[in-house]
Amino acid sequence: MSRCLRLNDCGITGWDEQSDRKLQEPFPPQIIARAVWLYFRFPLSLRMVEEMLLERGIVVSYETIRRWGCKFGAAYVKQLRRKKPSQKDIWHLDEVVISIGGRKHWLWRAVDQDGYVLDEIVQTRRDTKAAKRLLVRLLKKQGLSPKRIITDKLRSYGAAKRDVMPAVEHRSHKGLNNRAENSHVPLRKRERMMQGFRSVGGLQRFISLFSAVRNLFVAPHQRHSALATHIHRIRAMAQWKAVTAAIA
Repeated sequence: MSRCLRLNDCGITGWDEQSDRKLQEPFPPQIIARAVWLYFRFPLSLRMVEEMLLERGIVVSYETIRRWGCKFGAAYVKQLRRKKPSQKDIWHLDEVVISIGGRKHWLWRAVDQDGYVLDEIVQTRRDTKAAKRLLVRLLKKQGLSPKRIITDKLRSYGAAKRDVMPAVEHRSHKGLNNRAENSHVPLRKRERMMQGFRSVGGLQRFISLFSAVRNLFVAPHQRHSALATHIHRIRAMAQWKAVTAAIA
């Protein structure tokens, strides 16, 4: 039976059996998961991850690491456990401008009182229609309304809230919305490391896995002891290993 080396749709190299066209990854799932974890968990470039793996005796190109994120990222996100919604939750909503190809785009994000990213969406508009789209997505994903929402002074939030969830309390004050504004900082660091994003779709796919990994490993914004933080990270790593082993 003849075999040939080829690339699949994500660009991952594997052996193509002419009988069943089934591709096999040339690396074990533990290495793939570690490479993806390093890239999305820490402010590292693809070449930095490539060098860190090389130090461990793993020879893999930075382009392959990028393609692993493309191939396995969505499956990882789907399997990671999400925080259980509660009617006592407080949603902090905010939007930040991101330039893609010389054009302004807006990343709309919602986080809860613990800094957990609930949802985020890239849009070209900064108006009531865009704010309403975010709220509708949030309600669909969470399954219930929050105790209150907190936003900045953008009037679009109030108009959208009246249409989507009129009974929910809305507080609009820039000083109250630090939770959402601070949530943009990690992505800004990555944006500088990556020298910007090339497409809207690429940004949306990146933030999907980036925020899911951050939600898993970063402890809630509450005062915890060092021991509690260590335990949280150990449990997060155990879940990450279980999820990635089952998918690969």
